[in-house]
Amino acid sequence: MSIPPRIVVENLKKSYRIREGGSWRGRMKMITALEGISFTLEPGEIAGFIGPNGAGKSTAIKILAGILRPSSGIVRVGDLVPWKHRIAHVARIGVVFGQRSQLWWDLSVAEGFALLGDIYRVPPQRFAQNQTRLVEALNLEAILGQSVRQLSLGQRMRAEIAAALLHEPEILILDEPTIGLDAPSKLAVRAFIRDLRHHRGTTVLLTTHDMHDIEALAERVIVIGHGRILTDSPFETLRATTLSERILEADFVTPPPLCAWPYGVIETERTPRNLTLTFDPKRVPAPVLVEQVSALPGLDDLRIGRPAIEEIISRFYDSHPA
Repeated sequence: MSIPPRIVVENLKKSYRIREGGSWRGRMKMITALEGISFTLEPGEIAGFIGPNGAGKSTAIKILAGILRPSSGIVRVGDLVPWKHRIAHVARIGVVFGQRSQLWWDLSVAEGFALLGDIYRVPPQRFAQNQTRLVEALNLEAILGQSVRQLSLGQRMRAEIAAALLHEPEILILDEPTIGLDAPSKLAVRAFIRDLRHHRGTTVLLTTHDMHDIEALAERVIVIGHGRILTDSPFETLRATTLSERILEADFVTPPPLCAWPYGVIETERTPRNLTLTFDPKRVPAPVLVEQVSALPGLDDLRIGRPAIEEIISRFYDSHPA
């Protein structure tokens, strides 16, 4: 199996000229979408590429896909420049945009797959093998004969992922790949992406607002905001450096008693049968706090967890204002 190409992005910039006020009489204004971002993706890596709306993610993704030409900077996928070598580049990558379809609305899913096979010039035997594998893995048997316009959003997204992989791309760019999927389908898609990386060495760049996708798939997270890379680190490093707190939830059979908590412990919620504490394990070790809570009368159960990833990212943005 060939080694997937390395992706190199250096000092990538993109600016647009727009007319203010939405009128042809308005003055032209320059908008900077990317202010010089740089990162490298190694072969077989799964990286999350996240940021709020307007951060510059979509612009960067479109440049990587060869759809847009940057104002300046370097992008190389192996030995190719995406916007200069579009035909060779698109044969190497698979792209799924959650809000756009690469399948044809009036064709059946099977007809769309066949047409894509012809466009990518996939040999018939290889195409049949790939389609069989993808249909089974993504549970598409029941919708192959349906037109794309008849599909639910979840069904269409699974078909779109299959369509992007029919030509066995070395690089997969996923923009909101689990949008509209129910919980079992999300789990299936995540498992499929992990399998691609494990068995085929596929390099995956994932952008999504579903932080559970990031937590489940990406060992590395690139956070973009205001057109700049705010951080590029392993996910666990981001979690530890941005929000190292832990959460202790305690259930009681009687109302939880009032307590004086040590420095570093904050009571964040109290109900007639529940108590939630946020604490810094560097100041108050978890076993010490567990021992104190365990001694309270009426305790029924307790759990220690981490803050939700959404809160981690939110705190990170708060600490990096424009």
